[in-house]
Amino acid sequence: MNNQRWLAKNFFMFFITWGIFLPYWTGWLINDKGLTVSDASIIMGFGLVARAISTILIFPYVSKIMSNKNVLIFFTVASLVTALLYVPIDSFVGLFIMTMLFSALYPALLPAVESSAATLMQQGGIHYGKARSLGSFGYVVAVLIISMITGMYGEQMILWAMIFGLTALLAIQLMPAPNVLSLAPPKETGKTLSMRGLFDVKSFIVVLFVVILLQGAHASYYNYGYIYLQELNVNPFYIGMILNVAVLFEIIYFLKADTFLTKWKPSSLMLLAAVGSTVRWIMIYAFPNMPMFIVSQALHALSFAMAHYAFIRYISQALPKEQIPNAQGIYSALAMSLSAAILTLLGGALYEVEPSLAFLGMVICTGPAIVLILLTKNRFNY
Repeated sequence: MNNQRWLAKNFFMFFITWGIFLPYWTGWLINDKGLTVSDASIIMGFGLVARAISTILIFPYVSKIMSNKNVLIFFTVASLVTALLYVPIDSFVGLFIMTMLFSALYPALLPAVESSAATLMQQGGIHYGKARSLGSFGYVVAVLIISMITGMYGEQMILWAMIFGLTALLAIQLMPAPNVLSLAPPKETGKTLSMRGLFDVKSFIVVLFVVILLQGAHASYYNYGYIYLQELNVNPFYIGMILNVAVLFEIIYFLKADTFLTKWKPSSLMLLAAVGSTVRWIMIYAFPNMPMFIVSQALHALSFAMAHYAFIRYISQALPKEQIPNAQGIYSALAMSLSAAILTLLGGALYEVEPSLAFLGMVICTGPAIVLILLTKNRFNY
């Protein structure tokens, strides 16, 4: 199969399932399984911890003993089996256990696909941005489809949609994969394949800290964006559309990422992302109205998409193939999970004082990120 087409199909189908899990799973636990809001929050909160532990420990370990292709097959099959085991369970304890298991297995597919993408980028001829844009498009498609089928048939369709999506994803994994992804990992078990070896690359420590700050700064937006628009008295019918404006600009950026600013170093892309993110959160605070919130959504192309692309480009250029799964695992655990979990607490406290303060508070991350990049970009040449 053509490398570009294989990567695009994997991104598209994975993000179809991600568009089911991320926005709807808590609501499914409440509306279909009968949990209270507090019980569902406890389960999903611990699930976030399970996800972080898995992506920083289990995923890198599996990647050391399996090829990229087999890693994808392993986590897809495990996720599908776990999703099926949800069907007969209704008790809090049972749902807690199953969600811990599902959260440890299913989200690991994200760094698995991203690791495959970074490996293919090293081989050349791959347009990462174009493939990743199909992932964002798949997410939008899933959100729209699930909203329609749940309205017609009820929340129980969320689980069945996930099972169908994982089955389709497995079908893709069973197709021929690019040769480089089918190669067994090297037999070495020393420092070159360990987390310690990864942190010996001094620029990686700096880059990781920067993306932790930049991705964590989205905590208030992800958790309180919906209710903030309700505070602004926006009709619920339009809230989903407004939130999808950010994904639209994310798609546009990824489509052009392989040709836009290609001569810029990852550090320069991260600096622009940090400045854009800072402007975004200040704009929401300074102009608490729907039109300016919509305008600020365009900056998602910088605050999230450009920061993410810069990290992917960095690891594909600066790290050996064997270290990419370690880097992806740490990135997924710290930048995409734990930092957001911690900053959600800060955002929640600020939201109770004044809703728009929750967004301004994220500058506590983007400001230091700008300073750190300016102090280190020439020293570490990243």
